[in-house]
Amino acid sequence: MIEAKSLSRHFGSLRAVDALSFQVQPGTVLGFLGPNGAGKSTTMKMLTGFLAPSRGTATIMGHDIREDGLAARQKMGYLPEGAPLYGELSVGRFLKFAAEARGFRGAEVDARVNDAIERLNLAEVYGQSIETLSKGFKRRVGLAQAILHDPPVLILDEPTDGLDPNQKQQVRRLIRDMSPGKIIIVSTHILEEVDALCTRAMIIARGRLLADDTPAGLLRSSRYYNAVTLVLDELEQAASRLGELPEAREVEVRRGRLTVFPSSEGNLFEAVTAAVKEAGWRVDQIQLEPGRLDEVFRTVTGQEAA
Repeated sequence: MIEAKSLSRHFGSLRAVDALSFQVQPGTVLGFLGPNGAGKSTTMKMLTGFLAPSRGTATIMGHDIREDGLAARQKMGYLPEGAPLYGELSVGRFLKFAAEARGFRGAEVDARVNDAIERLNLAEVYGQSIETLSKGFKRRVGLAQAILHDPPVLILDEPTDGLDPNQKQQVRRLIRDMSPGKIIIVSTHILEEVDALCTRAMIIARGRLLADDTPAGLLRSSRYYNAVTLVLDELEQAASRLGELPEAREVEVRRGRLTVFPSSEGNLFEAVTAAVKEAGWRVDQIQLEPGRLDEVFRTVTGQEAA
């Protein structure tokens, strides 16, 4: 597994990462969330040996990043922020170089490179120099070098940054397919990616761990969890009537939508639908809210900022 123990990194007086501790087991896709400057990329750089911790340490599959850094790095594939590459090399030559640097020789080099090329759909740019590629293709080349040695740990900093919607779906599918038996840590600003990819999510801000749960668990902490949202013409009338229900705690009217929040009594959805039917309102849309991850994110990080 990965185990971080009071992992810290200071840049002068700035505490970019502040005593971060967590464990990640194989089979986990961990979403690493936080606002800009939260310490996500710095944490990833320490785990991969790119930056030395100011304090604390971490182990990667039993290898300490301070005392046994080379063995730890051999267990990882890493897609850094910005996907730095050798622009003058062709895609094929760069991936062969990466395979050789990982210790592969002869036919195994070609086998590894061809597999990565196929999985990331890079055949059309195989002979093209990296500096001439679009941002999306560069990102996919960076991901190809991270996976070509089939490591048990993948650390991916914004893996879908710069990809078009089809490419994003393709990369997400690849990550899901690779996840059984692997540890995959994904830093992302895209909250929908957490729901689509991750089995666990951590929210950090100012280098501190603020929340650690499954995506479903985070959604249950949303004030919108099990609320009922309606789109209808009689907004003010409905807000007044539905707010009187014992199953309702409060109501909110925003952007042409009415949201009713549950109290601790009864089934709110059934009570709302019964009231709508009795009043005879024409409802264009009614939805039982699963919770809103963006609201949880804003609440958690906003409390830290405050």
